[in-house]
Amino acid sequence: MAAGKAPGDGRPTVRRGIPEGGEERVAALYWEAFGRKLAPALNPPERGRAFIAAHLHRDRGVVALVDGRVVGVAGYRLGGRALTGGGARDVLSAYGPFRGLPRLAVLALFERTPAAGELVMDGIAVDAAHRGEGIGTLLLQEIASLAAENGCRRIRLDVIDTNPRARALYERHGFTAQHTEHTPYLRRLLGFGAVTTMRRPVTGADATSEGKTR
Repeated sequence: MAAGKAPGDGRPTVRRGIPEGGEERVAALYWEAFGRKLAPALNPPERGRAFIAAHLHRDRGVVALVDGRVVGVAGYRLGGRALTGGGARDVLSAYGPFRGLPRLAVLALFERTPAAGELVMDGIAVDAAHRGEGIGTLLLQEIASLAAENGCRRIRLDVIDTNPRARALYERHGFTAQHTEHTPYLRRLLGFGAVTTMRRPVTGADATSEGKTR
């Protein structure tokens, strides 16, 4: 817990790892933020949220808490594991082979493999009632500290063209656009037509900030 912030004071604190029992809450936040993109692979929504909750890697997330309730989450991929899991067998088991195979093809579009020395973020989701309170900034700071602690040289993320608010947040925190892939053929299916890869170097300041928000 951050120094000087007492439980129940309504201010956010940040911790690493998804709290035990918080899987459904995190899945709901993820679906709220990314449901349009995930829907073709994981619809209907209730089944999609249940699938995400059942296959979370709790040690690959950073959460923001207000009065003990999860109000924000940032996922990341490191060491071959990401916050959201579930392989081909899990998808086929949940949706059946006939409906599962095309869903696997959609999920494959979201796969991102880190380069050497790179931490890849899965995105940030913040409860709508708590946006504008600096929670995204706290989560990004903790991700940067985590990257430094693990010897990463840079952080990478992808942002879609229909989410300018997220891109503005990332730019304020030192991320710069590297390239944009235009995918107009995905607009009808997934709701966006371009994906921009952004990167930010891990600095000495990130290393010295380890543990300040926990």
